[in-house]
Amino acid sequence: MTSHQKVKYVLGVETSCDDTAIGIIDSSKNIKANIVLNQNNYHKEFGGIVPEIAARAHLSFIDIALKKALKKAKIKLEEIDLFCSTGGPGLIGGLIVGNTFCKTLAWSFQKPFLAINHLEGHALTARLLYDDLNYPFLLLLVSGGHTQLIAVLNYGEYIRIGTTLDDSAGETFDKAAKMMGLDQPGGPLIEKLSKEGDENFFKFPKPLYKSKNPNFSFSGLKTAFSKTVNNVDININKHNLAASLQKTISDCLLDRTKLAIKIYKQITKSHKVNLVIAGGVAANKKIRADLKNLSNKEDIKFYVPTLELCTDNGAMIAWAGFERYKLKKDTMFNFKPRPRWPLDPNAFKNNPTMRLVGKKGIKA
Repeated sequence: MTSHQKVKYVLGVETSCDDTAIGIIDSSKNIKANIVLNQNNYHKEFGGIVPEIAARAHLSFIDIALKKALKKAKIKLEEIDLFCSTGGPGLIGGLIVGNTFCKTLAWSFQKPFLAINHLEGHALTARLLYDDLNYPFLLLLVSGGHTQLIAVLNYGEYIRIGTTLDDSAGETFDKAAKMMGLDQPGGPLIEKLSKEGDENFFKFPKPLYKSKNPNFSFSGLKTAFSKTVNNVDININKHNLAASLQKTISDCLLDRTKLAIKIYKQITKSHKVNLVIAGGVAANKKIRADLKNLSNKEDIKFYVPTLELCTDNGAMIAWAGFERYKLKKDTMFNFKPRPRWPLDPNAFKNNPTMRLVGKKGIKA
């Protein structure tokens, strides 16, 4: 197996949830292809993602995604120099499909393989797009399964400042949409409805708002939203419900980020802050705009990926893999997919308020 050879093209496979994604980038940070095949129609009738169905769909889609990516990039498979796949956290069935597929390709062509942390893929996406974004930076990661504030000190060096103690922001959007009888994923539909609503019409609770605890909590908001939905005419109030929910979530994210900025400055012993938002919820235009305004007020630089790079994709995995490879890290053919894989394994030890340890270990 050739180790640390010169790399021109990198392939990234992302199958941690319900999107089968393959991206190809080159060493000059050009995205040559970024194919995403979603499974929305497979899960629609169940009102959520069914892991077994997701894994089987990945098996059906992954070869199609590869062919589309190679065609888009106008290269041959043997021209790929580095193969990378999401190794976790995520649904174990999908992770196994993606890892096995990618490892097999790498082994067949005697090329290196790297397993990439899904959260790390999101965390580093902005560095693929912005040449002036250097380490360290403060990351607000908001996705379907995670809501975290992380000090990204360098590649592989992460300090988790805060995380959700219960539901994530993305999960709250999706569950609220389900309560309103909307399809999944619900976040984009909530955002669409909110454009015609009054964001101050309903007053929802903001757990931990203005507290000195850097963590998030959305379960109380979800409960309050459920009670409101059950007591009003949804058809008449759907726009106001959506707008009010969106504003409440955005307010919570901004409030916790303000506190995290202070903590980040203490960690880095610097007044310079680069703020990055990443993850599927980062595609929400109101949240992006509110964070941009916060950055202007705090006089800090703000970086946000393009909309297509906020949601799960293969290009982010390819880029994170390329960053790892440049540090001359070993190939990972013996890696086993991990349903739980925290970026900061010391988060619980350093912050006892993060009581997120389950039977299978520390949650991501």
